[in-house]
Amino acid sequence: MKLLTGDNLQIWRGDRHVLRGVSFAVDTGDCLLVTGANGAGKTSLLRAVCGLLPLEDGTICWRGQPALADRYALHRELAYLGHGGALKAELSARENLHFSAGLRRRLTATEIDQALDQVGLGGIDRRLARQMSAGQQRRVALARVLLQQCRLWVLDEPTSNLDAQGQQLFSQLLIKHLKAGGIAVVASHQMLPLPGAKQQQLELQ
Repeated sequence: MKLLTGDNLQIWRGDRHVLRGVSFAVDTGDCLLVTGANGAGKTSLLRAVCGLLPLEDGTICWRGQPALADRYALHRELAYLGHGGALKAELSARENLHFSAGLRRRLTATEIDQALDQVGLGGIDRRLARQMSAGQQRRVALARVLLQQCRLWVLDEPTSNLDAQGQQLFSQLLIKHLKAGGIAVVASHQMLPLPGAKQQQLELQ
């Protein structure tokens, strides 16, 4: 049994058929890379996986059960990163992580320090989000994903605004997650360098 499956997914937006008969199966250690041109439905698919966008038809299952039958069971194990970083501009990196990731579980100061170090922000943890570059804000959002300690990562263009070093860092974090038994669904315009990890591609038309 695959951990996460989608069968014949159909999504309409107004009179436009965004997703037509999309199916996939993702298991432990797998990364499903969702590619396609702008407007192909990548974000719509990711939001549907998270239960944020209703399906016209088809079924998404988590651990063999329809995800909509028990959204809490899925959400307990899901970390979602959308296009925006969802950061509060007047809070520091540390404060953003304390309040946002802290909604999921109790955090220690050491855990926040370690997450910031992992994304290369250990020296600017008290800088306000509005004072950070777009790339630094993206790194804070990635630190939040790490702190949530979820089995399933659903990431929409996670390398946007990251420089070459940041993109390499993200690949390392994703490989570590997959090798630890995690799975990921990632929307991206390009293939991800994931040496030693399993990656399958779903190209949307």
